[in-house]
Amino acid sequence: MKKETSAPTMKDVAREAGVALGTVSKVVNGLPVGDSYKIRVEDAIQKLNYQVNSYAQGLKASKTYTVAVLIPNTTEPFFAALAYHINIVLMKQKYRMLLCCTDSDSALEQEYVTMAQQNKVDGIIGLTYNPNLVIEENTPFVAIDRSMGTGIPCVASDNFAGGQLAAEKLADFGCKNVAFLRVGSSLSNEPNKRKAGFENGCLSRGLHYEMKIIDDSEPYEEFETFLEEHMHGGKLSFDGIFCVTDRLAFSVIRTLQCLHQRVPEDVQVIGYDGIRHFGNMDYMCSTIVQPLPEMAEMCVELLLRENMKAKPPLICLPVTYAYGGTTSEGTDMAKEL
Repeated sequence: MKKETSAPTMKDVAREAGVALGTVSKVVNGLPVGDSYKIRVEDAIQKLNYQVNSYAQGLKASKTYTVAVLIPNTTEPFFAALAYHINIVLMKQKYRMLLCCTDSDSALEQEYVTMAQQNKVDGIIGLTYNPNLVIEENTPFVAIDRSMGTGIPCVASDNFAGGQLAAEKLADFGCKNVAFLRVGSSLSNEPNKRKAGFENGCLSRGLHYEMKIIDDSEPYEEFETFLEEHMHGGKLSFDGIFCVTDRLAFSVIRTLQCLHQRVPEDVQVIGYDGIRHFGNMDYMCSTIVQPLPEMAEMCVELLLRENMKAKPPLICLPVTYAYGGTTSEGTDMAKEL
């Protein structure tokens, strides 16, 4: 019968390296020691395959170096990319990410928050849909896209400016009669400002516009009916469409093709988010790009900031426009502006 061997301890490392236990502790915790001691300890750690118990370290320091991140799902490219960038930033800070996919379920969001708090996470970053989410006062929390009250900072892209930019681009590319299409939550959140920004842009450029807004619970066919009702003599009355997300833009473009409308020759389409095919290739459509790396950096920076009172209630980061083949500016401008 094979004898089980116990995992090597810090004492074993000290014995192998021929140094004091305190020296090993300093090396493991990143504290300064002489180079010769550091080399001996690191060699002993590698030889013995010593594994640092970071969880136990965290408990001693009243930290677990773990951050919970709540997103609706990872099937939507935008949410998946957001989680990816947050994880990258956390790893640079020596933190681990506990990813929780909530499926936009309010009850499940609360369950995950409670679970995260029970596991003593050092903070939570959440893109949530529960307006009554209960968060312990001593748990740092940063919200994405939704203001959640005093002491909880919110990070978002500049949605108003993004909506206005979409209208201005459609006007620049020759559109005269445009539509705004939106599907989303009825809850108050920052993305709702895309509508006001688009209206402002249309008014400032003299664009005639109409809007079709539906709730998450309503079927996509509502948009199909809306577009069909604006077909006259085989031609759509709109020459430009702004969709509140790239996902919606993708579906609308397919509907336009079924209606025998060419994109962008007959109808130009701009989405919002900056989604790329397979995550790193061409843009799915011409789009207003959310600055995901910068949003992730800001979320983590705010979460780990010691002075809670110094945290601003809302930070809106600038957006940009990117060509994705569904607008008419031409191939020589097929790049991010």
